Parts: sequence; structure tokens; C-alpha cells
Amino acid sequence: MKNFTPISKVKNIATEGSVLLSERTIARAEDAKTFFTRAGNMTLFILQTLRQFFSFPFEFKEFLKQCYEIGNRSLPLVAITGAIMGLVLTIQSRPILNDFGAESMLPQMVAVSLIREIGPVITALICAGKIGSGIGAELGSMKVTEQIEAMEVSAVNPMKYLVVTRVLAATLMIPVLVLFADALGMVGSWIGVNIKTELNIALFFSRAFSSVDFIDFIPAFIKSFFFGLVIGLVGCYKGYNAGKGTESVGIAANSAVVLSSLLIIIVDLIVVQITDLMI
Repeated sequence: MKNFTPISKVKNIATEGSVLLSERTIARAEDAKTFFTRAGNMTLFILQTLRQFFSFPFEFKEFLKQCYEIGNRSLPLVAITGAIMGLVLTIQSRPILNDFGAESMLPQMVAVSLIREIGPVITALICAGKIGSGIGAELGSMKVTEQIEAMEVSAVNPMKYLVVTRVLAATLMIPVLVLFADALGMVGSWIGVNIKTELNIALFFSRAFSSVDFIDFIPAFIKSFFFGLVIGLVGCYKGYNAGKGTESVGIAANSAVVLSSLLIIIVDLIVVQITDLMI
């Protein structure tokens, strides 16, 4: 005789399947709701920050302090990273160009690669790790210890004093750090060239910048401002909206690095597409 599944058992299986499907649908709906809620909150935070840009008085002393914290204290890390980028790029590219008999084009290749793409993106990612996490942790600790609420009680606008100054400082300092990284990357490339051959530094830079045009430098320099804006806004948003408890400080710092790094890649993709249409 053939074994038949009882009708009651089939109904139970169907019921369990429908319940499981409904639970998954509810979970996905909750995830979508959370995503759009966070996106809306961040949009409102950005709009509120941009509105504070044009209100007076401006906290100039705090702005200069943040420029020093973001720019000067990040310079050694960025300088070392830039020099290593140029050195490694030169050492790795030499054998490939040598196979095609184009080793003399090495300075031009490194210059275009550093200025157009590698320098701004790598520098922004390094700054996202250092500056973004620092801003997120600092504002997160102030949120946990209720210092932000104390500023509101004492008639001090925390958005203007804490957020606007840091966002503007990051927006202005990241391009400067990118220039330093590019310059030291070229110095590192010259050192890499002279490992196996001897090339005068004046001749090296003359060859390097012979292939760099206006369209190579300006888009890369402009997008570095957007990188700084992203780092400042994300770091301030994550720290300013940190939860209660000391562990929320670490969560704010970590999420600031992850989100700002992702947005840097997205912004770079958009700028590259726009630049490609302009050429």
C-alpha cells in the first residue's frame, strides 16, 4: 500500500509555511522602515546643519581649533601614507612598463594615477578612519555625559558650536591634506625610480607633469571637498545622535567610519562619471 500524508498534516505544514512567510515579510518591512527612518533623520540633520551655516554669529575660534585638530594632527599620517603610495605604485608598475618598453613613461603614469584617483580616495579613506571616528567618538561621549543638553540649557547652540565648525573644518582641510599626499606621493615615486636607475628630481617632475592637464587636477581637487563634507557630516550625525550608555560611543565611532567610507566610494563613482562626460 502507498503511504498517504494525512490531510491534517498537510494543513499544518501549509499553516507553518504561511506563518514563516508572513514573519519574513514583516521583518523585511521593519528593515525597510528602519532604513527610511534613518535616511530621513540624516536628511533633516544635514538640512539643519546647512541652515546653521548662514546664521550668525559664527564660532570662529572653535572653527580654527577644529582646523588644527583635523588638519595639523592628521598631516603626519597622511604624509607617510602618500609617500608610501607613490613608492609602492612605482615599484609595482615598473616591471609592467618595462615589458612594453615604456619605462620612461613611469613618472607620467604615477602622476596621473595619484592626482586623478588614488591620492584623493586613499587620503579620504584614511581621514574617514581617523577624523570620522574621532568626531563620532567625541560627540558621542558628549551626548552620553549630557554635555550637549547642558549647552542647550545654557543658551549655547550645539549645532552651531559643535557640528558646523567640525563640518566646515573637515570640508576645508581634506583638500589640503590631499595636496600634501599627492606631493609626497610624487616624492616617494621619485625615490622608487632611483632605486634601480638615476633620475634627476627636476627631470622627473618635468616628465611627470607633462601629461597632467587642467581636467586631471580640478575634478580631483573639487571632489576632495565633497569627501571632507561627507566625513564631517557623517561623523557629527553619528556622534550627535548616539544612544545612551558608554558602548554607544564605540558604536557611533565605528558606524561613522563605515558609512563615511561607503559614501566616499559612492561620491567618487558619481564624480568619475561626470568627469568622463566632460572629457
